[in-house]
Amino acid sequence: MVVAFWGVIWPCLVGALALSSLGGGGWWLWRTDRFIRGGDRQWRHDEAVRAGQRTLAEIDVMTGTEFEDFVGKLCRRDGCTDVRRVGGSHDNGADVLGHLPDGRSMVIQCKRYAPKRKIPSREVRDLLGAKVHFKADVAIFVATTYFSGPAEMCTG
Repeated sequence: MVVAFWGVIWPCLVGALALSSLGGGGWWLWRTDRFIRGGDRQWRHDEAVRAGQRTLAEIDVMTGTEFEDFVGKLCRRDGCTDVRRVGGSHDNGADVLGHLPDGRSMVIQCKRYAPKRKIPSREVRDLLGAKVHFKADVAIFVATTYFSGPAEMCTG
């Protein structure tokens, strides 16, 4: 029976083989692309960590003092001068003080909160009060989470 209908069967077999080859080749190209991109992503991450950058997971496990020191180091790295950590209880709303590369004075408030916790408006008001108290030109808020709606209104 196969011999009798070979003229009809062989084009179907060749078509199925061609479609299978195209599908397999496409799948192989897709898997190779995923593998290369994954390796590139890992390489970039490893290079960033080697260069002194931190991952969010590393920052999330820092204490408040370690986070303030980390922000101070970032400021120094970016050309700020006279950078010093002043945080702690009764810090008048400032965790880091210093001068920007252009000479303006700055006051920084650092908050390393859990991802689901939001920055309340009183924290932003405290920073604005610290700006006045320390006679700073610029007030900067560094946080690992979002601002609440009222806090965003304070920054306006």
